[in-house]
Amino acid sequence: MGDNDNGVSRRNVLKVAGASVATAAASGLAAAKPDDTVEVNVGFKSERGRQAALSQADETVRTFDSLDVVTIRVAKRAATGLSKNPNVEFVEENGTMEALAETLPWGQDRIDADVLHANGELGSGANVAIVDTGIDDDHPDLTDHLGAGKAFVTCNTKGGCRYGAKPANNTCTYSWTDDNNHGTHCAGIAAGDDNSQGVIGSAPDVTLHSVKVLDKCGSGSYSDIAAGIEWVANQGYDVASMSLGGSASSTVETAVQYASSQGVFLVAAAGNSGPCTDCVGYPAAYPEVMAVSSTASDDSLSDFSSTGPEVDIAAPGTDIYSSVANGGYATYSGTSMATPHVAGVAGQLAADGQSASQIRSTLESSAENIGLSSNESGAGLLDAAAALGYDSSDDT
Repeated sequence: MGDNDNGVSRRNVLKVAGASVATAAASGLAAAKPDDTVEVNVGFKSERGRQAALSQADETVRTFDSLDVVTIRVAKRAATGLSKNPNVEFVEENGTMEALAETLPWGQDRIDADVLHANGELGSGANVAIVDTGIDDDHPDLTDHLGAGKAFVTCNTKGGCRYGAKPANNTCTYSWTDDNNHGTHCAGIAAGDDNSQGVIGSAPDVTLHSVKVLDKCGSGSYSDIAAGIEWVANQGYDVASMSLGGSASSTVETAVQYASSQGVFLVAAAGNSGPCTDCVGYPAAYPEVMAVSSTASDDSLSDFSSTGPEVDIAAPGTDIYSSVANGGYATYSGTSMATPHVAGVAGQLAADGQSASQIRSTLESSAENIGLSSNESGAGLLDAAAALGYDSSDDT
């Protein structure tokens, strides 16, 4: 298990110049006055555009290694001017996305993951990145196959959260340790160890990597999330599991497109806005990403699941039991829980040598029709056994 955390969190290096400064996060870009300082992501078309952005910046928050984007703090007046620069692709407020879990799990049996395990299909050799709140670095169901960690938001259990949310009672051994529980829960669904205790995941022998882009309250900026996706791509990992979502972001979209071009299979939660129609969130709604809706144990659509034409596949997401911090276990519901079922099976396919495009095609062509509309379940319910060429009876 490697710390591999040679970067620094934006929150560690960002110093606010004074209490009177109005930030985009606090007031919103639209509401900010012309001389207020705002935090924005600037996408540029050329080096001239990059230099224009940096020259206007009061502070450079982040530059990316592979994306034509910079995150800066700048007067709103200057941000508006940059948006009109012909060498600039976009200027957007550095908003946030959130962890997509509801409240208060059975899914591996329903997708026949046990058939794979019985046949020795455990995912060894594949790399699955959990792009989330981090992973508990000392959980008995996760440590055997826990690989690298990288933090774009630093683990911090001190203090509380807005809206009554509480950080996980966990020790921040590394900056990428989970201080929320959400990422650890998703990690257990994807790859809980087959060790006679706790839970077993879809692919118990894949190597899990903790990419912490969401803080102890389950929130992360577009810039943090994009940086995490970029890092996954630059490590050459097979799968990025993203149980997070929010509004569209050009910065996150740029990172998604880059990761896709580098051969990463991207899967994300459709969202928990249901019951609703045409309400799939981002990054799930981007075409490069497999969007996952959620089902209950009776194969009905989970009442919280977002739906829309962008949904590609469904997976179990209501009442899913999995790992949480301090070696514990809990039951959560959400499209967040459905997503790592798919990520784990994708890891199995990657271990068998399939490319990202092949994985997507295989998952869709092998999905089970459970009577839901395509808007609700896409190609159907995830079928792990069928995806790897087995029948549900091949469990001995």
